[in-house]
Amino acid sequence: MSTVSTDMLEMAVRFVNSTSTHIFLTGKAGTGKTTFLKNLSGRTHKQFVVVAPTGIAALNAGGVTIHSQFLLPLGLFLPGRDGGIHLKDGDNCYTQDMLAKKHPLNSARKQVLRSLDLLVIDEVSMLRADLLDAIDYRLRSARGNFRQSFGGVQLLMIGDLYQLPPVVRRADAELLSKFYDTPWFYESKALKQDNFTYIELDRIFRQSDTSFISILNNLRCNTPSHEDVEILNRQFKSAEQIDSLNEVITLTTHNYKADELNARQLRNLSTKSHFFDAHIEGDFPESMYPVLSRLELKEGAQIMFVRNDNEDQLYFNGKLATVTSIGDDEVVVKLSDQGATFTLKTEKWENKKYSVNPNTKNLEEEVIGSFEQFPIKLAWAITVHKSQGLTFDRAIIDLEQAFADGQVYVALSRLRSLDGLVLRNKIRREVISTDRSVVSFSQANHLPEQLPQVIKDQQIKFIAELIDSTFDFESVVKEIGVINRSKNEVATLAEASMQPVLEQISRALISEKENTVKFRRQLAGLLSANDSEELVNRIEKGSAYYRQLLWENEKSLLQHIGEMRQHKRVKVYLNSLDELDQLMMKKIYQIDKTQGIIQSIVQNKEVFDFNEELTRIKAEREALLSDLNSRYPPTQKKGKRGGGKSKSGKRKDGLSTYDVTLQMLHAGMTPQAIASERGLVVGTIEGHLARAVEAGKIKISDFMTELEVNEINTAIDDLQEGFESKALFNKLGGKYSYGRLRAVMNHRKLSS
Repeated sequence: MSTVSTDMLEMAVRFVNSTSTHIFLTGKAGTGKTTFLKNLSGRTHKQFVVVAPTGIAALNAGGVTIHSQFLLPLGLFLPGRDGGIHLKDGDNCYTQDMLAKKHPLNSARKQVLRSLDLLVIDEVSMLRADLLDAIDYRLRSARGNFRQSFGGVQLLMIGDLYQLPPVVRRADAELLSKFYDTPWFYESKALKQDNFTYIELDRIFRQSDTSFISILNNLRCNTPSHEDVEILNRQFKSAEQIDSLNEVITLTTHNYKADELNARQLRNLSTKSHFFDAHIEGDFPESMYPVLSRLELKEGAQIMFVRNDNEDQLYFNGKLATVTSIGDDEVVVKLSDQGATFTLKTEKWENKKYSVNPNTKNLEEEVIGSFEQFPIKLAWAITVHKSQGLTFDRAIIDLEQAFADGQVYVALSRLRSLDGLVLRNKIRREVISTDRSVVSFSQANHLPEQLPQVIKDQQIKFIAELIDSTFDFESVVKEIGVINRSKNEVATLAEASMQPVLEQISRALISEKENTVKFRRQLAGLLSANDSEELVNRIEKGSAYYRQLLWENEKSLLQHIGEMRQHKRVKVYLNSLDELDQLMMKKIYQIDKTQGIIQSIVQNKEVFDFNEELTRIKAEREALLSDLNSRYPPTQKKGKRGGGKSKSGKRKDGLSTYDVTLQMLHAGMTPQAIASERGLVVGTIEGHLARAVEAGKIKISDFMTELEVNEINTAIDDLQEGFESKALFNKLGGKYSYGRLRAVMNHRKLSS
């Protein structure tokens, strides 16, 4: 963590990276849960998405809503295929069968769910148990894994149960109670199948006042003393005293009270109203608007920032300010306490969805809409609910109509110290309440002294799972079987010799089945015997062997793909081959990653970054493609610039794809620009250029610098005579493509 680091935060990172157990990360207000989530992407090797129960919570977490990610309808989810009860028309609920038939997931959504290692759920305290079971069903069905909870995806649930509870309509409460003892997420039937690890962050960053921290803790646990209440009520102020306060916000229990106070205070200002409209693009539903789309401001208005200023760090989420002047599309504000003034800038919020890159199969975020507006709202008052996650130096608290469990605790815990508390009404003991089931749950699961042993046990379980899934090639064999059963369109090809390629790959992997079973048993025995050194040694040797096996078959597959691209009417078959290609590459990467993870765990090192391995594997594959593309150049697609091809493989203007590359290079274009212009990969272009250097048609200096050529030449001089290009590629750490390496080697031949 950059600014927040405790033993429990580090323990949470270790559980995420080196185990597969579900995790509930909790902690009192101000203990760093939000900071942990924001830093997670830089500290985990796992592919994950972030979801939250509401649109605003999803925006704040940088994720998407649960309903949009899993395509869930509104209403209750009844566990089981049909819910086990007779449903009447108008019942506000749905079942597994209804999800499958009326709300099926498309292939893109399924791909995202299949690519997950980790699902992060923020503000999980607002999530009902039935919704978590709906998520479980979606993951199991999309991933084809009904044996494990959530289809084998690890959950990281973040939130504080002592804050605001999940919302259940009165009409739904009776039906929900037939399936769950309480609506809290931890009653989920799927979660109970595999259980989870409870990690409570223990260091408070928001408050440093030990007396105030003690009172808050007692409120949280439903055990405030008379002295606690008495100390709090000393902060009571009369209406006259409150009216004399400037630059202070009121936290109240109901929306209507906050809206009335803000509207009244704005009306009382004698200055002119100015209106600012948000700029909205694409898909950005109103339920997700972070601030008003039409913002009314006056000079003298009290506002609050709803976002952090990451650029200049002049303000933060919850910082108060006063509008001092308004011009055309310009608002100047003065920050409370500091007195500094500056001109507001608009901020952009993005509505995202997750998708899988068809080439890399990696999860990527796609922006589907945006909302741009000044990052402020009127802030004479806000509700306790909307204050969650905010911090104030001073606030007026109005809890006279407190109605929900945890409201008093949430409101008071927004403050840094007791000195900043101003009570509009004295706190009555009867409005202080915390759900007793939450207290019991927390007391039963908060066992920090057991975590060191738990993580050891879970790491062993995780290693065993990795061994079983990594050194098993059944998924590749099955995929080949599916392709072979459906490749009727290939049967008409004259090149019948091409067809056995997949059978050869399949036989090569099937012949290893007995060895892989023995290998997994050996590793399981070493793991059970706690022989870490030999375990790492055997995995290293086994990984090298199986990596080589897969690479050799990957080369055959890529060559087959290159050959098939020279033929027509094989689009469906080629798509299947591309899927197999991605599956093989994923398996190769999995072997390298598993080796690194297990080695890190047994050596008690941080399990984190495997980008270097992924980059190397991608470079090796790109090199293979470069070599193959020079032999089997992709046919020009219809509609691409540069003219079409004739049956002879020449373009309509008589030029070959090789000649076009040289023509464009002589016109002053770089290899990257040529590739982009022609819709080809750079490796193909560099393959053409390497041939041209060998033929003496171009100079090496036409597309490579003297520094690059010298560096490659130096590496060649260090290698033994008769080396393979792969040895040169590895010596230079994948810095240069095979096409460029061949160009230099061809240049040396001509110069010798």
